[in-house]
Amino acid sequence: MTDKLIIVESPAKANTIKKFLGGKTKVVASMGHIRDLPKSKIGIDVENNFEPEYINIRGKGDLIKSLKKDAKDAKKVYLATDPDREGEAIAWHLAHILGINENEDVRVTFNEITKGAVQEAIKKPRKIDMNLTDAQQARRVLDRIVGYKISPVLWKKVRRGLSAGRVQSVAVKLIVDREEEIEKFIPEEYWNIYVNLKDEKSEKTFEAKFYGKNNKKLELHSKKEVDEILEKIDKSKYIVEEVKHGQKKRTPAPPFTTSTMQQEASRKLGFTLKKTMSVAQGLYEGVKIPEKGSVGLITYMRTDSTRISEVARAAAKEQILKTYGDDYYDNRYYKTKTDAQDAHEAIRPTYIDITPDSIKTALTNDQYKLYKLIYNRFIASQMSQAIYDTLSVTINADEYTFKANGQNLKFKGFMVLYVEGQDIEKEEENTKIPDLVEKQELKKEKIDPKQSFTEPPPRYTEASLVKALEEKGIGRPSTYSPTITTILERRYIEKVQKQLSPTDLGKIVNKLLIENFSNVVNEEFTAKMEDEFDKIADGQQKWKIVIEEFYTPFEQVVEKVEKELEHVKLEEEVSDVPCEKCGKMMVIKYGKYGKFLACPGYPECKNAKPLVQTIDVPCPKCGAKVQVRKTKRKRNYYICENNPKTCDYISWNKPKPGEKYDENATKKEAKPTRRKATKRKTVKKKTK
Repeated sequence: MTDKLIIVESPAKANTIKKFLGGKTKVVASMGHIRDLPKSKIGIDVENNFEPEYINIRGKGDLIKSLKKDAKDAKKVYLATDPDREGEAIAWHLAHILGINENEDVRVTFNEITKGAVQEAIKKPRKIDMNLTDAQQARRVLDRIVGYKISPVLWKKVRRGLSAGRVQSVAVKLIVDREEEIEKFIPEEYWNIYVNLKDEKSEKTFEAKFYGKNNKKLELHSKKEVDEILEKIDKSKYIVEEVKHGQKKRTPAPPFTTSTMQQEASRKLGFTLKKTMSVAQGLYEGVKIPEKGSVGLITYMRTDSTRISEVARAAAKEQILKTYGDDYYDNRYYKTKTDAQDAHEAIRPTYIDITPDSIKTALTNDQYKLYKLIYNRFIASQMSQAIYDTLSVTINADEYTFKANGQNLKFKGFMVLYVEGQDIEKEEENTKIPDLVEKQELKKEKIDPKQSFTEPPPRYTEASLVKALEEKGIGRPSTYSPTITTILERRYIEKVQKQLSPTDLGKIVNKLLIENFSNVVNEEFTAKMEDEFDKIADGQQKWKIVIEEFYTPFEQVVEKVEKELEHVKLEEEVSDVPCEKCGKMMVIKYGKYGKFLACPGYPECKNAKPLVQTIDVPCPKCGAKVQVRKTKRKRNYYICENNPKTCDYISWNKPKPGEKYDENATKKEAKPTRRKATKRKTVKKKTK
């Protein structure tokens, strides 16, 4: 018989904590959830106070038998699943399966998998926190109700297999709204005038930018305005009116939260959210290090707090003083945002003495990159500010004003180690201007007017979408990655060169949901529900009351929508392609992989075929139509409709009107390759 049985979620976590516990202690893994709502039905008894109908997850029968046997053979069972709402709910389900009283002190949690944290947690077990469990149940039940009630509407009006989600649908809406902004955007013309000026004392040149007239800001919107100014200043003297010396300080970014880690890993490492969380999970649960065994390298990776422990703060101080010296250390505290749950620390390394480079050979390439990002960000957060010397110069050309701003990095501070990435790249850190004095005349070297146009807002990337969801209070650290992964897998959105854009299917689904379920699919409602879940977690609200208050009006809306849409048929886009079987003009339908052509005479005529996009420019080689196709990576290429029968034209570049085929030029061009179907050879095994 074992003295203690400790149940965690994963084998990696089990291996890491085994070595910290002596005696007759056994550590096993539940492999995540062991009970959940059934997939075949809604699984919520709405007539019986919204009681969930949990079942054992299919395929986990042998594991459950093994856990029951281990629990029976142990004097004491501890449930050490992850320290969040999801982990609390898994512990509650385990207690139910194993027949453990949830009011016993069986729950242990630790924010980092270190010897001290694990041993301390085992000494202080507590009851399962039903407030946290209920907050998770509320989210699960609400999302199940929304999904199972709205999805059938999509099946009837768009196609079977589609599904709607409370948070996912709002994320799609944000992406569709941004796309509409881009499509409706009308560029506006504006101009800048740049002048290259020379300080004849130092022989140095620098660039000044037009500011306005008589030191008042003036915007330029046409070439006519610019030409008038150029004419007036053609022979003007450029006189320095004012020179301002100053200093600017830059503060390091705080340690990572889940959201900021996902954003930075996307910007700096090119990781998807899903990949970031997967790699971080591995670093948290434990990595095998030579001579140390399995080591948990980072603290828990689902958090919205920037708080760090005093022990970690002291370790960071020691490392900074040893590596960089006194001037580079600053005991820095960061304010956690008001709506953060603050149950855990920020994401940081668990052992400051284990530097990324010291264990590089023990890590995969992805683990090394992410660990280095987390490590450097944490250390930098406790370092001194960077200091810049700044210089601002105002220059007059008669009545017109030009300005130049320069800065020089005087002290790097935290920037010796880490600089936060940006979604939109900013200007370079150093722009130097020679030492000038007031009333000094400068020599004009060159004047350069530049026409520009305002640009639409950029499409969301995974990083900027997470930022938007967090700012709007939609979702929590644990939901960002699965939300975006889900809408990508459902093909409501697609990723094109790291940018997220809605598919035609996504636009149709979004339109139907907004027109009929606007009270549910909107940012305000989704953010409000997150607040309700927080209140449940804090014990301020009962979860079944929250669900009941939502369900009654929601059910009425669903019934109303079903009646209204019963006789409404979505208009189908008619193509210019006749059905070769019955002659009717085929219509454009939406399938799992995008658009396709189908005969409107279904079910009498079941003809369907791929929808081929063509361009207006004929094939430069034979004059036939040119089709647009996509590679697996969503890159467009252009191919003659007769390829490979009578014409071999294929190119990455879109042909231009009147373009003549140049065989020598096309030979040099790297072309897309057409995959040829190959027959597999079957080898018959000899029988003895």
